[in-house]
Parts: sequence; C-alpha cells; structure tokens
Amino acid sequence: MKKQWSISHSHNYTKLKHSMIKIAIVSFLAIGIATSFSFLLPSSPPKSYYHSLYISNSISDNASISHDLYMLTRRPHVAGTEANAQAAAYVLSTLLSYNIDSHIVSYDVSLTYPISRSLILTQPEPASEQLPITFDLRQEIYDGDPYADVAHEVLPTFHAYAKSGTVRGAVVYANYGRVEDYKTLKEMGVNVTGTIVLARYGKIYRGDIVNNAFEAGAIGAIVYTDRKDYGGGGGGEGWFPQAKWMPPSGVQVGSVYDGAGDPSTPGWPSIEGCERLSDDEVEKQGNVPLIPSLPVSAADGETIMRSVGGQVANEDWQGSKDSPTYRLGPGPGILNLTYTGKKAIETIQNVIAIIEGVEEPDRFVILGNHRDAWTFGAVDPNSGTAALLEIGSTEWVEDNRELLASRAVAYLNVDCAVTGAGFHASATPQLDKLLVKTTQQVGDPDNSSQTIYESWVAPDNSPTIERLGGGGSDYAAFVQHIGIASADVSFGKGYPVYHSMYDDFVWMEKFGDPMFQRHIAVASVWGLTALQLADEEFLPFDYLSYAYELQKNAKDLEDEISDKGIRLAPLFESIKRLRDAATKINQERKAIEENRVWAWKFKKDQVKVREINDRLMMAERAFTDAEGLSGRSWYKHLIYAPSKHDDYGSSYFPGIDDAFEEARSLSTPESWRSVQHQAWRVSRAVRHVSQVLAGELT
Repeated sequence: MKKQWSISHSHNYTKLKHSMIKIAIVSFLAIGIATSFSFLLPSSPPKSYYHSLYISNSISDNASISHDLYMLTRRPHVAGTEANAQAAAYVLSTLLSYNIDSHIVSYDVSLTYPISRSLILTQPEPASEQLPITFDLRQEIYDGDPYADVAHEVLPTFHAYAKSGTVRGAVVYANYGRVEDYKTLKEMGVNVTGTIVLARYGKIYRGDIVNNAFEAGAIGAIVYTDRKDYGGGGGGEGWFPQAKWMPPSGVQVGSVYDGAGDPSTPGWPSIEGCERLSDDEVEKQGNVPLIPSLPVSAADGETIMRSVGGQVANEDWQGSKDSPTYRLGPGPGILNLTYTGKKAIETIQNVIAIIEGVEEPDRFVILGNHRDAWTFGAVDPNSGTAALLEIGSTEWVEDNRELLASRAVAYLNVDCAVTGAGFHASATPQLDKLLVKTTQQVGDPDNSSQTIYESWVAPDNSPTIERLGGGGSDYAAFVQHIGIASADVSFGKGYPVYHSMYDDFVWMEKFGDPMFQRHIAVASVWGLTALQLADEEFLPFDYLSYAYELQKNAKDLEDEISDKGIRLAPLFESIKRLRDAATKINQERKAIEENRVWAWKFKKDQVKVREINDRLMMAERAFTDAEGLSGRSWYKHLIYAPSKHDDYGSSYFPGIDDAFEEARSLSTPESWRSVQHQAWRVSRAVRHVSQVLAGELT
C-alpha cells in the first residue's frame, strides 16, 4: 500500500517518492529519520535500498545526531518563547536541506508562566524561626559547565496551569499522592482537610497528585523529588555531573493541567481569532487545579518532612536509608505557600514535512513528537526531536481531524527516544507483529552480536509491548481522540533528571547514550516501521492480536467484578465476532497473494486491495464513540484512555473502570447500573470493529 508520510516536528508532515503512501513528519521527527528521504528522486534506487539503510543502521551517523541534539538543546526552549521558535526554525531548515517539502503551521495557545512564588516553613517550638525554602537555580554549576552562561534563562521552578493564590496550613505527608494513599491516611485517622499536602513524584501524573489532594480536602500541595526515587536512593554514587542521579537541589517541573491541548479551546484548534473559553469557563471544565501547588527539591522536601510529627509512616512510605523518618502529620510544621502565575496567549510552531507517495498519495503515515522542553530537554523531548504539553500535536490533530480520520494509516511517535539501555515499545495491538518484524531486522546498539528483538525478548522469551492509554504524549490525540493505529518506541525507561535543568546534552553524552548509537537504533526502528507501513501492498495490521488482547482484558475484568452482578457475556460475544472477522480478512489477503497469475488479474485485484486496506485502516476508528468517556468527552476511545486519577496511567476499558471505581465508592444500584451500561458501550464498539473488518452490511 504505497502511501504518504506525515513527519511532524512538534509539528511536521512528509511525502515519499518511491513509497506507496504519503509520509508526514510532524515536529512534533527525529532529524535522523528524514536523512535518507532526501535522496528519494525519480531516478533513485528501488525501495529495498532504503529499507536496507535502516536495517544496517546506515541512515545517519552518531556525529550528525549528536550535533542535532546539541543544537536543539543549547538554550532552554519552553513553549511560546523565542528560543523555541528558533528551535523550530532549525528543524525547518534541516528538513529543507534534505529537499523535503516543509513548512511551519502556527497556533496561538493559552500558556502560563510564573510571576512570583514563596514557600515559608514555620517550625514548631522551640525552633520557631521561619525557614525559607530554596528553589533550584542550577546550584550544582561545575567547572566547564557548558550551560553556566544560559542557566539564568531557565524559568523559575513552577507548575504550569497551577492556581494562583496564598494558603497557610499544617503539613500532611501523603506518600505518592494516589487515591489509595489517601485511603491509607483515612484508615490511620489522619485528617487532610484544611492542610497542605506534601507528596513525592514517582508513581502518578503530577496534575493528579494535586487534584487528589484537593479531593481529599487539602488547600495546597507541595510535590518533591525524593532521593529514594531520583537521587540514587542514598547509595553513595553521588549525583550529576558525577553520576546520573538528580542533585539534592534538583526540581522536577511540569504541567498540572489534566486535559488535552489548549484549555481555552477544548475540542477545536487554537487558530488566530478563534472562539475561546473564559478563565471561569476553563475552571468549570474541571481540568485545571483548584488549589495552589509548587514543586520543590529533595533537600527542601526533607526539610519540610523534619517538621512533621504524628504517626510514623509505613515502611513503604519511607525515604532512602539516610533520609529523616517520615511521619504523617498533620503538622506541627506550618507552610505558607504563595504562587502567582501569568496566563498568556502565545504562538507555538509545528514543523510539517511531506514525502509524497506514488500509488496512494491520499493516505498518510505520520511520524511525530514534540519539540518544546521545560528546560534544555536533551531527553524529553529532544532525544526524539521534539512542543510542550503535547499542545501542538493536539491542536494540529483537532485542526485536521476529518482529514486524518479518513486518510491516516498510522501514527509513529517518539518522545524520550533515549534514556538508557533496553528497548521499549507501546502500540495498539494490530501493530504488534510489525514491531516484532522490524526489531528482528535492526541490530542491538549495545550488543553487536544480536538484534534488538533478541535483547528485547531475553528477560522472559517474549516481547513486552505496552499499550497507549496514558495521556502524557503526542500519541494521545491520534489514538484516544480519533482512533488511529499508533506506536511509540524508545531505549531506556525513565531517568532521574526528568523535567529538570539537568536534562541537558552533557547528561545525555555521559549517561544516556555516550556513543549516540541508541539514537541511531531508535531512528532505524522508527523509519523501517514507517517504510513498511508505506510500502507493503497490504497494511501490515493483524487484528487477531487485538482480539486476543481484548479477550485477556475482559477475562481480567470479569474476575474483578463477577460478584457484582455485571454481565459481560455480550462483550465476550463481540470479541468472538472480532476474532472471526480478523481471521477472515487475513484469509482474504492470503488468497489474493497466492492466486495471482496474470497481469490482468493483478489490475483487477488493485480495487480489492484498496478495499481491504480501507477496512484495516478504518477498523481502529470504530473503537471510538462520539460521546466520549463520561465526564471526559474529549477521550473517544473506549479501549484505551488515561486513568481518571492518573493521566500517565494506562487503563483498558476506561469507561468501565471509571464507573466501577465510582460504584465501589457509592455502592448504589444506580452506580452499578452505570457499570453495566459502560460494558454495553464497549461491547457495541467491538462489534462495530468486527463489522468494519468484515466489510459487509448486516
């Protein structure tokens, strides 16, 4: 199926001469990916030549990738700033130098920036003096630090979209700020109402940490980077720049907005002069925090912790071995928290590059990531070459919704391309076999004697492919809003200097990927997957993998709610229909491939091939529902969406999960009927998918 590529550099779109389908590169794309496409002229070698470049890791060299990363991370480049516009210009000029048709699409979005912050701890008697809490200003500047001259450009530590205000209250320690942590506090008799919560990063999205604190009755939230999770656990290795760990003064910043895209334009693009919600209307949407919050360092978190008395926290709530004893409170330490933020409509840039296909240029294979960073962004996002808060990709998807819904074959995402060793992949299930195939063809950057696939499966003899239910990346708009088959690949998983000013080129060069071979490997898997999607006559989708995944998930759900009177028989019946339809379409493809003898028959088959590919492409759309999830209507996908209480968390059957959590809390007949209704919704969606695959009217 020769299609068109879209390459999106926080914002890109692309075209491929010898490929069948159009390829779009949206910067929101790694520069290395685009390199080989510059030679795709009518007199170029056959497609197999370009495939071989990816298989041999010859698409680029580590020096050019290193140079691109250095250029993109020389200065902090937060969304809406001149530095980020310069990064977009660099991406554009690089793509144009490859002779790729490229342009910039801009959106005017609502962003927030810090004006002033204050956090003062009042110690209990006899140490009654006020202790101001420090804020990270790259205190760990060292000899030869290449960022010493530009560190002052980093914004003061803050939470984007945090509520402005002043609050004063006793401190309560809430572990990772999860719903279950507040249940534990309640069971231990700790009253959170009217307090300021101290919670640590590490398990859930920071916006949900703040929202969970509000729902528990807190009036403010402080979130810190515990040394146990980010500082090496007090193991004596030291910290950056001597080791990979976050310095004690390091602060993780980021957004606490719990929605997708621009908060003032929910569901439509933020183009110039567009309709916008007022600040009050945005707040009523329920996706921005209703209490002030601030991020602080491990050092400041421990200072606050020493002021907390009360019961000793459970063992799994404690810090590293040399941390103070963690207690629950409330108090006697008192925090005075003041935060003032500024809201502004600022311009962000999406770089779009197009490589035109030959046979079906109306179809898109899209590669993308985001480009803006909270600070220097060497890992997140510029190791994938990356706009802040996935706003850019969301606005672009909303702006092109109907075209993407009718023509997009797949979206391939890379955000944090490299954080260390070890290959990781997430995907919608019909892409599982394709990812296996491509990783079997690309060498492991850390072991030249084996492929990426061989190292990937080594731990348990089977590749672990996660799903795309989390909301923390650019794929969210493609999968969860429109229903486009998608994948995300990376090397390494998590890194201690995440969203801090130590996420810079030096950290990457010393700890993430010293030889930049992992970057090349990611680009090889990324590009080879895109080429196979663009060049295969039949889309390499296998919905049997989807049916098996849904069967497993439904069985797990049944085990959890079987004693609640919820009937899942219709869901299992729909999954059986999907399995049958997936088997049938696979057989149709095989029959066409095996029965070709005459040229006239090949020409006749082209219409049938197009029709089969239509069914394969559109089947994922049928998992979406126009009404969306209850209370979260932007999320349309009924199989994969973020957990209601953790935007990073991936929840299967999210509508059922939301209703089940509410029913367990309320335990009313009506709440349990809601669970059953959500199960019916999913069963209908799965049935619709099987109908699309079958390609027949009822």
